[in-house]
Amino acid sequence: MAATNRAPSVILGLCSFTHDSSAALLVDGELIGFVEEERLSQQKHTKDYPHHAVDWLLGEAGLTAADIDAVAYNFQPAHYLAESSAALRLALSPATRDRALPRARGFAKVALRTQLRTRALGRRFPSARVLPVLHHRAHQLAAFTASGWNESAVLVVDSLGERQTTTIARGHDALRPSVRTLQAINDPASLGYVYGAVTEHLGWRRGDEEGTVMALAALGDPDRFRHLFARAVRTTPTGFVVDPGYFPPRVLTSGYPRTSRRFVTETCPERHPSEPLQNVHRDLAAALQARTEQVMVHLARRAGKISGSRRLCVGGGVATNCVGIGRIIEEGIFDEVFVPPAPGDAGTAIGAAIAVHTGSRSQRPVSGVARACYFGPSFQNQALDLTPWPDLQQKTLGVETAEFLADELAHGMIVGLFQGQIEAGPRALGNRSILASPLEPGVVERLNATVKFREPFRPFAPMVLAERAGEFFTLGQEAPYMSMASGVTDKARERVPAIVHANGTSRLQTVARSQNAFMHDVLSAFARRTGVPVLINTSLNVKGKPICGTPEMALDCLVNSGLDALLLEGRWITK
Repeated sequence: MAATNRAPSVILGLCSFTHDSSAALLVDGELIGFVEEERLSQQKHTKDYPHHAVDWLLGEAGLTAADIDAVAYNFQPAHYLAESSAALRLALSPATRDRALPRARGFAKVALRTQLRTRALGRRFPSARVLPVLHHRAHQLAAFTASGWNESAVLVVDSLGERQTTTIARGHDALRPSVRTLQAINDPASLGYVYGAVTEHLGWRRGDEEGTVMALAALGDPDRFRHLFARAVRTTPTGFVVDPGYFPPRVLTSGYPRTSRRFVTETCPERHPSEPLQNVHRDLAAALQARTEQVMVHLARRAGKISGSRRLCVGGGVATNCVGIGRIIEEGIFDEVFVPPAPGDAGTAIGAAIAVHTGSRSQRPVSGVARACYFGPSFQNQALDLTPWPDLQQKTLGVETAEFLADELAHGMIVGLFQGQIEAGPRALGNRSILASPLEPGVVERLNATVKFREPFRPFAPMVLAERAGEFFTLGQEAPYMSMASGVTDKARERVPAIVHANGTSRLQTVARSQNAFMHDVLSAFARRTGVPVLINTSLNVKGKPICGTPEMALDCLVNSGLDALLLEGRWITK
């Protein structure tokens, strides 16, 4: 790798080789773009090297691989080794003795593998230094920088980053973001690990379908297993611990179950995905979710106390638990809570790049990240060839596109929307969305059964004009990235019950004109027709597939689902 004394000006941030591969590019501190590889490769949660994303970023900036000064990678190999030696302490306890050596070997193996991966990245970029960034530091910087605030507490909660699972930091300086970790909790105390373990136990895919368990929780009784989870995940004055009698310490190799015989005995046998849901499954999900919310609120209080801040940024995979985020907001611990559009591992590509930039001698401020979410490729000027889809018809719409779309939605059509740059993160935010009227009878059932092909209990999220959100939702703050569950008003229950989940909440997206002018126009036009400034917004995909990042993916989604039409860059496409 070439050595250089100057500050790197072209920094490629990478999340790769684990899950949710992505890439981000900073040039002189400005974010040129960011995209998750799955949006271009069609492989959901892919762990492959993000070559589609990198190729697009280099093309967007007019650069080649040789122009990259630094590659910021979102893990540090050496920190796995620290846990490898620490794992041997588990041999001192009869409850964990059988996991001590396999755990030590697993962490050592991952340390070596991560080191080899960083070397492989160096070979791809001959002029670049490869700079590994501590995983939670990448999360912290991604969350804090996206907020645009000058200072805040930063809480990161995930499954595992090297050896850390939970960190509390304080961030400051919006232009040259800096974070200082105040407290760290290490594995095996991991809230993400526990949630993933129960998700798997209930028959869904760990690392993918935790949101399904969160939705199921609203249908169960948490009291049935409340005491079990209070024992299994015990809060302490400074955080929490996980009881290995219920959730044995993780081993980073396959073949080691995440739940114990005791857990199975005191709850239920593992559910196969084909088995029908029973009350015990609903109650288990409800108790898991309730305990997760309690621990999240406890950690938020701790963050407020040791940081002294009245604002909170939350990152990490557990930050996608929108009901837990909503609970933190309801508690009134902070004046405002912020979750970035990509709080999970994909977003650490941005955070790692920022870490390298701010850690260099460059005086350039970071720009293009704060309060933004549309970072990926756009296909606005691309010619459209419908030859592979001979049954589709298209017509080009004029300047009244928002009015036309609002009218079709008001008449009950379910429409895919593909416009502008791909949004970051797991939620569709109006550029790769499926839209429907919440006033249409049976719309939720139709969306689940014939469009999304997913479980009938899954709710659908609303988008609402930011200036009218208070009429329908009680959150009391902006929610631009659909990352917070809010209580609803009587008006919402009366006018738009379709967007109210069984637990009385909605995961809303507030839409300001400054964020997405087209969607603001659509919502305004829909409100003029119906009196309601609210639409159902779900991601442009079907279950098991990534959000459609390319026109071809969107057209396939139209053909292979119950969508009525697709609005693709001003073209109205129907079957």
